[in-house]
Amino acid sequence: MVENLMLAFGLTLLAGLATGIGSLLAFFTSTTNTKFLSLALGFSAGVMIYVSMVEIFFKAQDALVGSMGEVPGKWLTVAGFFGGMVVIALIDKLIPKAGNPHEVKKVEDMSKSQSSIQDSNLLKMGTFTALAIAIHNFPEGIATFTAALNDPTLGIAIASAIAIHNIPEGIAVSVPVYFATGDKKKAFKLSFLSGLSEPLGAILAYLVLMPFLNDVVFGILFAGVAGIMVFISLDELLPASRRYGEAHLSIYGVVAGMAVMALSLLLFI
Repeated sequence: MVENLMLAFGLTLLAGLATGIGSLLAFFTSTTNTKFLSLALGFSAGVMIYVSMVEIFFKAQDALVGSMGEVPGKWLTVAGFFGGMVVIALIDKLIPKAGNPHEVKKVEDMSKSQSSIQDSNLLKMGTFTALAIAIHNFPEGIATFTAALNDPTLGIAIASAIAIHNIPEGIAVSVPVYFATGDKKKAFKLSFLSGLSEPLGAILAYLVLMPFLNDVVFGILFAGVAGIMVFISLDELLPASRRYGEAHLSIYGVVAGMAVMALSLLLFI
């Protein structure tokens, strides 16, 4: 149990800190590899959609049906699934467009005229984007931690998918902050800190949920995790993937992600 806890927290921490990778990419490359990013984001969406609908949803349903009976168990699973979607949609709704982490930022934006250095509006936008990403990452941290605690192999797959989708979020923070201040350290620090909300979500899940964790709580939580991941994939990953590259690359990435997830479920879970 202790080993599972450490692994679950470690995976959540690594997934969250992938925002720092995005920030570093923004500093050490001159252009954004949009084709690769499009494929990677599509791949992440494919992994998350497939594992949510094929594995996590039915694990939640099995736990709830086993505890409550077939009819109430299935109804509660569906309620938990859409409840997770509502939670993440409300979080998204509360974030104004200017600071929304879904807005595509590219490394090239850093090479624009430096006449906007010390632009307080840009600094405000970058800071707010970091806050927005931190809010977004919080339920993702709970999702990763819960999945990894129940099934480490499943947790690795989910953590990897979330890490991929955190990379462009790191770019989204570092570009406007660096453009406004000219300070790479400050831009990296904000990007890095925005990812720490994922392990904070894991700590909250451990402190609040673990004492009450039974089949019913687990089933509702897992159903909610499935809903959160499907919503993130449809609302964030797929649109971002299509904006970064060609539409076909996005779909190829989705299919590849689903195929890899399907294969890993057959071989390892």
